[in-house]
Amino acid sequence: MKNIYSEDAFTGLEAAIVLIAFVVVAAVFSYVVLGAGFFTTQTAQATVHTGVAQASSSLEIVGNVMAIMNTDTTTQISYVNTSVALTAGGTPMDLTQMVISYTDNNKGRNPNINSTFGLDCANLVAGDLSTTVTDQDDLQWCVSQKINDLNAATTPNNLLEPNEIWVISIQTPSTATVNTKVTFNMQPAVGAVLPISRTLPGGLNAVQAIY
Repeated sequence: MKNIYSEDAFTGLEAAIVLIAFVVVAAVFSYVVLGAGFFTTQTAQATVHTGVAQASSSLEIVGNVMAIMNTDTTTQISYVNTSVALTAGGTPMDLTQMVISYTDNNKGRNPNINSTFGLDCANLVAGDLSTTVTDQDDLQWCVSQKINDLNAATTPNNLLEPNEIWVISIQTPSTATVNTKVTFNMQPAVGAVLPISRTLPGGLNAVQAIY
């Protein structure tokens, strides 16, 4: 008996179904690949931004580093004053989280100089910056002046903000004598260490810039 049904239409329908299935699978695969690519790109961008933030210091020195001589001797300094500001485009920085270390070539060393309460120089335990510090572990640092501090009269804080310049006073030990190379390292919470290396001259004045 002759078959009156034709399978041509079914063959075409099967081919269409297979084609649609391939298109769907390809679309899903492309979406997965693109999603993975976007995720990888975003991760790479975040890594680059984090690396730049960690590799570049957020602080910079403004002007000279000033050494203040010990009032009891002419061969030793008591502390240094250094003015710091944020680098261009820097975000406000909480200086209470900053770590300052000290070394010199007379075996003076303090890996973490104590910050005063509220960074106020009036809160020095010794009571006076010019007081000689014999125990290197007792060194302290504070903020002696805030220039362009718009919050001074309203809500004072410990955030170093753009356009502000803060004068940081750092006590030095009895090893900070003439012809000594002193080094301070300022480590902010975010960013690279800002090193300050200076050599004290052979003769000291009451107040002088050191280079």
